Amino acid sequence: QVQLVESGGGLVQAGGSLRLSCVAFGSILSINDMGWYRQAPGKQREPVATTTSSGTTYYAESVKGRFTISRDNALNTVFLQMNGLKPEDTAVYYCRAQNGGSRYYWGQGTQVTVSS
Repeated sequence: QVQLVESGGGLVQAGGSLRLSCVAFGSILSINDMGWYRQAPGKQREPVATTTSSGTTYYAESVKGRFTISRDNALNTVFLQMNGLKPEDTAVYYCRAQNGGSRYYWGQGTQVTVSS
């Protein structure tokens, strides 16, 4: 079993920045894909940014140029630096990680609220 713990969410004004962190611990074989997803009220969960263990990244079009995903493989940690935040970025942000090349795990989520 793998647990993911997110931190770094909060309330920020439009144009501000936040940095999310997610650490994986437990019965880790090898953490492959890691990423951030978000779910706004009344909407489906959507991918925000993902990264493979070799460093290949994906960004949703809506966050390109504003958000940066990074990871520390030795610490099984993934980060999301969010700059230029907009009210439409308001959502619960979830971390997801793939263990051992197969099963995916989710964190409990952290709330990000951007006021206008």
